Amino acid sequence: MTADSPAVAGPGWRVVHLTSVHPHDDTRIFHKECRSLAAAGFEVVLVAPGAPDAPDHGVRFHPIPRPAGRLRRFATSGLAVFRAALAERGALYHFHDPELIPVGLLLRLCGKRVVYDVHEDVPAQLRSKHWLPHWLRGVVAGLTAAVQWVGLRAFSGVVAAGDDVAEALGRAGVTVVRNFPLLREFPDGDTSDYLQRAPVVVHVGNLSRIRASRELIAAMGHLPAGSPARLVLVGRFTADGLEAEVRGLPGWARTDYQGWGDRATVAKRLAEARVGVVMFGPHPNHYAVRSNKLFEYMAAGLPVVTPDFPAWRALVEGTGCGLVADPTDPAAIAAAVAALLDDPARARAMGVRGREAVLATYNWEAEFTRLRSLYERLLGPGMSGSRPRTDAACASSISTSTSRCRPDPTAPGVTRWRGAGCRPATR
Repeated sequence: MTADSPAVAGPGWRVVHLTSVHPHDDTRIFHKECRSLAAAGFEVVLVAPGAPDAPDHGVRFHPIPRPAGRLRRFATSGLAVFRAALAERGALYHFHDPELIPVGLLLRLCGKRVVYDVHEDVPAQLRSKHWLPHWLRGVVAGLTAAVQWVGLRAFSGVVAAGDDVAEALGRAGVTVVRNFPLLREFPDGDTSDYLQRAPVVVHVGNLSRIRASRELIAAMGHLPAGSPARLVLVGRFTADGLEAEVRGLPGWARTDYQGWGDRATVAKRLAEARVGVVMFGPHPNHYAVRSNKLFEYMAAGLPVVTPDFPAWRALVEGTGCGLVADPTDPAAIAAAVAALLDDPARARAMGVRGREAVLATYNWEAEFTRLRSLYERLLGPGMSGSRPRTDAACASSISTSTSRCRPDPTAPGVTRWRGAGCRPATR
């Protein structure tokens, strides 16, 4: 069954996904996890900032306000998400942001089944955040690691977006659900027109210093003077002053900056390109291969240029799907791009091999079976319906004192709590 096949008789449990950071149409959260769960027969609700009122592909939205600024979000979004979560009376809650760990813990105190979806090695990621002062990054990363350590031992399940993330979490008990592409978005991977395509190099995703975006744009200035190659950027610049800087580089004259694009736009740009590039600067959080865009390029039948880190080199050379380059050296990036543009037959063969690897291994449809198995294990076999119950008393209880809740030793399978105002979840 594909992730978007018609819904079949499924478990029917109401599962509620929670985010305070990601957009409602986030690729992993909405397009992959929520839509796949809805197609599998779950009743799916997504709590997200600025979400629409109308359902989409079987997923119902519960919008929360979108705060202006990071500090306001930290101060207000957690409470908004918690209230929305209780209002939905889900059988299982699945949250996606480390800042929602306190919300997840409160839901556990209410006897809820809670899954934490860890998209990144969060402590490592915090050490590279430009909005944190250098002297504070280690402190915040350490505190986050400590809070995450507590949460991981309290939640019903933990999902990691990559093997390296699972290793950082201690691996045991972690379900790895990797961020591979949806085959439905690349149904045929037709590259019969590849040799006739214009020499377009495409980059999809956010643009920032830590992603080596400056080096990528500078690389276009290292191509031969008469080269007709163009770099198409589909994504947004982050707020670190990079956009103003790169507009002055020689490579900008060969760059088409298109801004953010929806899923259909991305698929169209990939179908028009000859090379897909993904770059990351040398940082520990980038050494593992977790880039969704890399696998989307492969699914579209494009040869790729990636950073020359050991894990990336092993994948690219192991599948024969492209070339690697030093992400700190614009000339090296330019040489890899030129090698693929100058030999279209070789480049097309690399793209075909990448597509074959995605069909065989690196696809979301195969990964989704792990997520569904986790849900079925936590919710129990042969059950149906969301079994809603009143949670207003639980919210009121937690707001005054969590001491009213205590472990329920009679609850099988998953840890629950009972006490005044905190009723145990039903199976």
